[in-house]
Formats: sequence, structure tokens, C-alpha cells
Amino acid sequence: QVQLVESGGGLVQAGGSLRLSCAASGRTFSIYRMGWFRRAPGKEREFVGTITWSGGNPVLLDSVKGRFTISRDNEDTVNLQMNSLKPEDTALYYCAVRTAVTDAALVDPFSYDYWGQGTQVTVSS
Repeated sequence: QVQLVESGGGLVQAGGSLRLSCAASGRTFSIYRMGWFRRAPGKEREFVGTITWSGGNPVLLDSVKGRFTISRDNEDTVNLQMNSLKPEDTALYYCAVRTAVTDAALVDPFSYDYWGQGTQVTVSS
């Protein structure tokens, strides 16, 4: 089992920044890749970004490229730095991990095995 806890969400004005963190515990040695997803009110869950557990091969949603960065620090934590936030970034943000190498698309939420509870990001205009 892998436990995930997100933090760092909040309310920010458009153009502002937030840094989300996802701390993993438990069988972290089994993690292959960690991803971030978001769900806005009335919308489907959406892929935001992903990175390997070793901190390589970051992939981001086109609409957040140049504004968001994803990284892993020296602890069992992956961060999502969000700059130049827009109201359309408002959503509940989740982190999730894959524990297996798979051909499934990185954006496929069903290919991720464990999920956190989510942290709310609200961007006011």
C-alpha cells in the first residue's frame, strides 16, 4: 500500500502562484511514476502532469506548460509549482501513483493505483 497526502492548496488571485506537494508513505519503493490530476466542478477528471519517481521525464498538460512545473525533492514528495494561475485552473487537485511499468497512456487515470484525498485550488478573477 502507498499512502498519499496532498497539501498546499488555497485561494489565490489570478496571476498568483501556489505550490502543491504530495507526500508518499508506505511502500514507496514500489512507485514508478507520480501524477497530478484535477477535477473542476461539473467536469471530468483531467490529467495535469506526471514525473517518474526518480524525478525524470516530466510531462505536462499543454494548457499548463510554461506555467506549471513538476519536480521531486529529496524526500518522498513530488511538487507541482503553479505560476500565473488562471480562474480556469480552479479545481480539486489530486496526486496519484503508478506502481507498475505499463503501456497505458500517462493521462489515463485508471492506470494509477493509489490516490490522495485532494487539495482545493481556487483562483479568483
